[in-house]
Amino acid sequence: MHFDNPTLFNLALLQALTSTALLLLLMGWRPSPAAARAHAFMGLQALGWLLLAATNFGDERLCLSLAMAAFSASLSALWWALQLWLKPRPGRALALLAPLLMPLIYGLQFEDIGFRAAWALYWLALQLGLLVLSLVLSNKAAELHGVLSKARPNTMPSADNRRWRSVLLAAVLPLLIICLWRASSAAMGVTPSSLMAPDGSNSVLALGVLWGLGMAVMAIVLAWRGETESELARLAQTDGLTGLSDGRAFAARSVDMISATRRHQEQLALMLLEIDNFKTIEAEHGAAGAERALVLFSSCVQAQMRLGDLAGRIGVENFGLLMDRCELQGPQAMDLRLRSALNARSQTELGYKLDYSAGWAKLRHGDRNIDDLMRRAETALYEAKRGGHGRLQAEPGLEI
Repeated sequence: MHFDNPTLFNLALLQALTSTALLLLLMGWRPSPAAARAHAFMGLQALGWLLLAATNFGDERLCLSLAMAAFSASLSALWWALQLWLKPRPGRALALLAPLLMPLIYGLQFEDIGFRAAWALYWLALQLGLLVLSLVLSNKAAELHGVLSKARPNTMPSADNRRWRSVLLAAVLPLLIICLWRASSAAMGVTPSSLMAPDGSNSVLALGVLWGLGMAVMAIVLAWRGETESELARLAQTDGLTGLSDGRAFAARSVDMISATRRHQEQLALMLLEIDNFKTIEAEHGAAGAERALVLFSSCVQAQMRLGDLAGRIGVENFGLLMDRCELQGPQAMDLRLRSALNARSQTELGYKLDYSAGWAKLRHGDRNIDDLMRRAETALYEAKRGGHGRLQAEPGLEI
């Protein structure tokens, strides 16, 4: 079958331009950092093909060198998007150096057609291989992220990314093979023909580019949609003011923590924290001042809690803290750290000393759910407030 290569490459330019516009319409002017980098990938692809088309009207060396820089930068932008969607992967140095080093040597050795073709294509193949590696190894990264999400219950697990990863892999892998094939041919002395020449290898490249761009835009849209859904799910379970889990999410996630504690025969403690004299703070400083106090308090809780603990806002001025693998001295240590942090920050940031009362309880064998633990912690909190506020009280009958 005969293909009109100029038409195919013009279609690649048109596809890159329309895909860039489509992503802009879908994602808006201010997408997430990952989506912005994916959008930059498509925009740089369009720029690269525009520069290739401009070789008919301008300086060929300059236009081709800039086109190579655009193509290389586009792959680096896509790699950066994957770092945010799939968690960090190796290759940072290559992603930074390739768009600078590859076009520089390409332009300096422009007269040697075979060398510059092999040089550029091998670099592009290396970047494509890095993308393939990130996509293939992301299963392990996702498993690791799942472990971290369980270790830090305040974080939302990422959405299932298998579909868009498979689509993007189908886009990148054929281009990797084509680049390696053409680069190896050039390195072995086969002089590459002009892209627009009626050559079968050019037709394969053009068809690979059309396929890759089409699949890539679908993968980007799927990834962006998954990211958006994950963020909406996270916001639905998060207290809008403090950023902690809300009461419903706190109770739901406590089920997993209690189950894991019993399965591994470990210890778990619940601390209930209540800001002292909150009504007075609200009356003297207004609603905005009360909100600043809540934000400062939650910030100190987040800063002092351990990896694996779960914090949530369960009332207006009430907070819960589930402490995983907690010895009997754990709540006292947390109380000391938190009071020290509040003393250091509240006077400076709020203009007055912010204090709290706290009660805590230990998970027992007979506890059916978080409610049983909560009742004993509430009793301890009541005793702490009755004893004069600003203190920590253990549940009745607990020997420390």
